[in-house]
Amino acid sequence: MARVIVLGAGTGGMAGAYEIREAIGSQHQVTVINEREDFQFVPSNPWIAVGWRERPDTSFPIRPYLEKKNIEFIPAAVTAIDPKQNSLTLADGRVENYDYLVIATGPKLNFAAIEGAGPHGGHTQSICALDHAETCFEDVKALAEEPGPVIVGAMPGASCFGPAYEYAFILDKELRNRKKRDKVPMTYVTSEPYIGHLGLGGVGDSKSMLESELRNRHIQWITNAQVTKVEAGMMFVDELNDDGSLKKQHELPFKHSMMLPSFAGVDPVAAVKEICNPKGFVIIDEHQRNPTYPNIYSAGVCVAIPPVEVTPVPTGTPKTGYMIESMMTAIAHNLKSDLAGELATAKGTWSAICLADMGDTGAAFVAIPQIPPRNVTWFKKGKWVHVAKIAFEKYFIYKMKTGSCEPIYEKYTLKALGINRLKDE
Repeated sequence: MARVIVLGAGTGGMAGAYEIREAIGSQHQVTVINEREDFQFVPSNPWIAVGWRERPDTSFPIRPYLEKKNIEFIPAAVTAIDPKQNSLTLADGRVENYDYLVIATGPKLNFAAIEGAGPHGGHTQSICALDHAETCFEDVKALAEEPGPVIVGAMPGASCFGPAYEYAFILDKELRNRKKRDKVPMTYVTSEPYIGHLGLGGVGDSKSMLESELRNRHIQWITNAQVTKVEAGMMFVDELNDDGSLKKQHELPFKHSMMLPSFAGVDPVAAVKEICNPKGFVIIDEHQRNPTYPNIYSAGVCVAIPPVEVTPVPTGTPKTGYMIESMMTAIAHNLKSDLAGELATAKGTWSAICLADMGDTGAAFVAIPQIPPRNVTWFKKGKWVHVAKIAFEKYFIYKMKTGSCEPIYEKYTLKALGINRLKDE
């Protein structure tokens, strides 16, 4: 009997555990270790941050749903990984051994990279975690009571830009609902070289469509923005030219600010230098395995992917939900092959399907593969996306509770659109 430990129970880890259990059969042990006892649907955090959702709407206890599928669950923080001994050390001193390790921890939120950033001890809000989104909502309520300037965007080195756009548009809608939008000047400050870059070099007509949406909502913007520090009520920004030279320095006052941080590898993973790049992200081959330790797999935001292109202010490549599910499907297939003594050949397609809510409308894009050059690219906007995003929230939470990772209707609907999780090779 082999023991597979999945480290992390987020969008990738929990879905991956279900897939691995189904793929390798009941004769092997599957264990999930996660520092929290609850699953949190992170894509709903922008709604949490304006009071459109509450914690019970997007979170649920992990244990009963994993145990229904014969998956062991250990709610504990991992403090150390020893790949030579195939072991993990937990915060309480326990040691858990594995035959295969799947790292799906998500990222460390690197607020420390910018002086004064972050919701705890800093001056900016975040929607990257559920507790951050709840703190952000308290700040939004204070903004409604005492209106003032708002800054939304992404810090240097950020890689996940979609939620920043979502939050800007959702906050705009919430302020209009409260009849306070006319008292709140808004500025979108981003490390992207242009609006709609998204860390992907743009997708379809994303530049003109998102610029139009910002204009329609009276949101100013600054691109190639290198935030240098944040003080209480003041953000300091160097705006760069395309050649990287300084164009203009800004001192931007704010009453409320939500800025997405750059990411890094979580501490216990980053400490294992031989499996990570300098930022602490796990190095993987085309089959999701670490080249140094082939019994270590990884998927999700914690894997190392180079930027799509060099930009004046550093930007990273986002790892979107379907891309992460594609990685996990490849891992499940490759674990099955490895345990059977066969060659692991599965490769994820890394296709991107993104639904971004804008409060009363939305934007959707498909990029196949996510990293250019692409076979398929389109970007659409409309009220249907707002409805689709709400439906997807309910659908994905249902999938995580039932353990059905790719229901037959999902598989064949996406296949009809030319979207598959695994490469046909």
